[in-house]
Amino acid sequence: QVHLVESGGGLVQAGGSLRLSCAASGPATARIRAMGWYRPVPGKPRELVATMTNRGSTDYADSVKGRFTVSRDNAKNMVYLQMDNLKPEDTNVYYCAVHTEAYGKYFSPDFWGRGTQVTVSS
Repeated sequence: QVHLVESGGGLVQAGGSLRLSCAASGPATARIRAMGWYRPVPGKPRELVATMTNRGSTDYADSVKGRFTVSRDNAKNMVYLQMDNLKPEDTNVYYCAVHTEAYGKYFSPDFWGRGTQVTVSS
């Protein structure tokens, strides 16, 4: 089991920045292969926003490339999402998630946080 707690969401004007943080805890943290962020898409499963594997490889949604940066502190079991040049269409609930069984860009994570709201005003 991995318990995930997000923080850092809030209200920001378009063009502004936010930094999301996620702390992982629990007995299965030693099995984490990748950590990252996802958000809901109407009519579809949650989409990958940004992920980072234990080796440092990253995946990003095309819509956030060049604006968002994912990073990790493996010693602290933390993952971060630096969100710059935010746009109103980035408004959403952002979920921290981890992969413990295997990682692939289109694989569903194994554990989820409760989400943190990001609202970007125009």
